[in-house]
Amino acid sequence: MSTTQTERTAEELKALAEQAGRDLEDASALEILQWAADTFGKRFCVTSSMEDAVVAHLASRAMPGVDVVFLDTGYHFPETIGTRDAVDAVMDVNVITLTPRQTVAEQDAEYGPKLHDRDPDLCCKLRKVQPLEEGLKGYDAWATGLRRDESPTRANTPVVGWDEKRQKVKISPIARWTQDDVDAYVAEHGVLTNPLLMDGYASVGCAPCTRRVLEGEDARAGRWAGRAKTECGLHG
Repeated sequence: MSTTQTERTAEELKALAEQAGRDLEDASALEILQWAADTFGKRFCVTSSMEDAVVAHLASRAMPGVDVVFLDTGYHFPETIGTRDAVDAVMDVNVITLTPRQTVAEQDAEYGPKLHDRDPDLCCKLRKVQPLEEGLKGYDAWATGLRRDESPTRANTPVVGWDEKRQKVKISPIARWTQDDVDAYVAEHGVLTNPLLMDGYASVGCAPCTRRVLEGEDARAGRWAGRAKTECGLHG
């Protein structure tokens, strides 16, 4: 595996992403991550919401010690923080926790309490989008756990694409997987998952904006329920 940190221009990275998206469409998740490790070395990381550690586990097989970036918004369920700590303890990864510029108390003082109820887009921007943009500055490519079957807004997710907003290569190695594929991988490899997934939650985000899903709902129906909002802005 190459870990050479080659400096590439945005144009070179975009061309690389578009070519890889075509070449790797039918590749396995592990092959996609091996390509990322070989291509970007230490300029590649995984982002994880700690809903489960499937992509982090896959990436650790391709690149032991890979950076796994976690956004601690200050609003997470205790189970999510516990999953992060367990991943850090037992997997061959380097967990990096990002935090917003303001604590929840500082944000409440400036914007008023429960901003997530009044303006969830702004709350996500302050507590997720901005910290991630800061945290990804040292990388050329990042991997996510996005899957096409999760919701209509994710149906066209490429396995490798170009993140125009951040000018980085965005890798979604399990984009073609189904929930059954995820469950099978978790069972085969004993991968850590958030305990809330066994308690009626199909997608785990910040506690104030996440509920259990009802039978027949898509996996992300429990996020920002009752609102038109379906994404936090990290992937928009």
